[in-house]
Order: sequence, then C-alpha cells, then structure tokens
Amino acid sequence: ERMIRAMSDELDRMETTGKADPDFIETAVDFIRTYADRCHHGKEEDILFRDLEKKAMSEGHKKIMDELVEEHRWGRKTTKELLEAKQNYQQGDMHSLSTIIDRMRSIVDFYPKHIEKEDRSFFIPVMKYFTESEKDAMLQEEYEFDRQFIHEKYKDVVTEAERR
Repeated sequence: ERMIRAMSDELDRMETTGKADPDFIETAVDFIRTYADRCHHGKEEDILFRDLEKKAMSEGHKKIMDELVEEHRWGRKTTKELLEAKQNYQQGDMHSLSTIIDRMRSIVDFYPKHIEKEDRSFFIPVMKYFTESEKDAMLQEEYEFDRQFIHEKYKDVVTEAERR
C-alpha cells in the first residue's frame, strides 16, 4: 500500500513535469514483481489456493478465488507493459510517456481494490474450510517459502550480474 501511494505521488509529478523517472519505474516494477507478485501472490497461489482447491468451497468463494487469480495475471501483464514503456522511453520514444502514465494509473487504481477484496471478502472467510492443524501446516509452509524466497531473489540478481 505504501508503494502504491509512492506511485500515485510519482504519477502526479510526471503529469506536472511531463517527464518520467526511469529509476523510480524500475524500482516500482521490481517491488511489484518481487514482493507483491512473486512473494505475496506466490504464497496465495502455491499454498492457499492449492489447498483450497481440495475443499468443498461455496460457489461464491470459488468465484472470488478465480477472480483473484485472474487479477494476478492482469497485474503481471500490466506491470510488464509498464516496464516495456519505460524501456521505450529510455530509448527516446517520448510518446511512451502516455503509456507509462496509463499503466501506472491502472496499477494505482487496481491494487487497493484487489487488496480490499483479498482482505475483506476472501482470506478470513475461507479459513473456515481448514482445521487448526491444516492452518498451522500452511503457515509453516509460508514461513519456509519466505525463508527460501530471499535466497531465490538474490541468486537471480547474481545470475543477472554474471550474464552482464
């Protein structure tokens, strides 16, 4: 939520100055891809949703879970488009500024609603499908995911540095 507020502030600055800050965009994209998508959405999709698929969920909860998965895909696509527009901008395509602004605005408008849906309409209500021991097992798996995640992130950073 803090990054979304920072992105909103950056949008205001871009609209005022007519210039994009490629470094800020790179940081925002890295945050969205690494923290929001790979870490947060990764735990949802790889652990919670996987385990929920084995449960007899209500149609309403199943529908929300499907919507969340589709929203994750939308977020990945829009973030990729933002990065591509930033790269075009850096190569001198000043028309890509409007694409940068559009994609950032879409992300800034999207994530608060997505977070609200997850927090209020889904995560707490679906916990009723699990026993305490199942919840504990998922929590342990999430701790292990987090523990391994930092190693995975920086292994990729080193691999990219070696490629250069």
